[in-house]
Amino acid sequence: MASYTELLEKTAERNGSISCFGMDPAIEKIPVKGSNNCERIAKFYSEILAAVADKIAAVKPNYAFFAQYGLDGLRAMEAVIAAAKKKKLPVILDAKRGDIGKSSEAYSKEVFGIWKADAVTVSPYMGMDSVAPFIQWCGKGKGVYVLVRTSNPGAADLQQLQLKNGKDVFMETAAKVAEWHKDGVGAVVGATNTTELERIAKFFAASGKRMPLLIPGVGSQGGSAKDVAAVLRKIYGNTMMHRINSSSAISYAYEKTGSSDYVGAAEKAVDGLNSEIGL
Repeated sequence: MASYTELLEKTAERNGSISCFGMDPAIEKIPVKGSNNCERIAKFYSEILAAVADKIAAVKPNYAFFAQYGLDGLRAMEAVIAAAKKKKLPVILDAKRGDIGKSSEAYSKEVFGIWKADAVTVSPYMGMDSVAPFIQWCGKGKGVYVLVRTSNPGAADLQQLQLKNGKDVFMETAAKVAEWHKDGVGAVVGATNTTELERIAKFFAASGKRMPLLIPGVGSQGGSAKDVAAVLRKIYGNTMMHRINSSSAISYAYEKTGSSDYVGAAEKAVDGLNSEIGL
């Protein structure tokens, strides 16, 4: 059985891309008609996916954005995941799970058993026993991205705190992720601070462990895909196991163009992202 890291590399090589298409449905922005939210969301993303599938290297449905629409939203997420699977794209379910051991075990069964995701994002705040039930799935070819340094402004409240030993909390978190590592374990590191991204990447590279990075925050959050890609090339050379994510800048690209062609606008946004990355 191929590992999750091997799946990432194989997909990147096949499609010539390390771009990840994040899916954060906002029904008021979806210009698609349908009898219910499930039909509208599923059609919107499936049509975009059909146009960009050979230009991206993963999809990242955000669980909360789908779940806010109840069963309609979750059915749409199921349909989108199935569409991505048909295109042989890795599916990273952005669920940010992390709870006491038995709860995490139940969540892991949902993520990998019910939704058939290839990878999931998890929070390390409650420690190893909250993360271990997800990591156990790495032996079955699944991936786990642990939140290390996120791209949201409030991340500084905790992640940038300095401990008594002089180290930042996010770097101590990175050390824990390296300690917990199995093939398939990676980290979420935001694109909005490339200096910190470089510190984390250097640390993981020096550990000698293959740690795929999931890097959100480019586009509407202000991160630069070009700058992120430059850091990855500087540290790793080969960037095929990493993913640079863009969400609303792809999904709702039509808003900036003033066109009703949301599929064409999304495809151009993906082309622009790939050009910035310059694989």
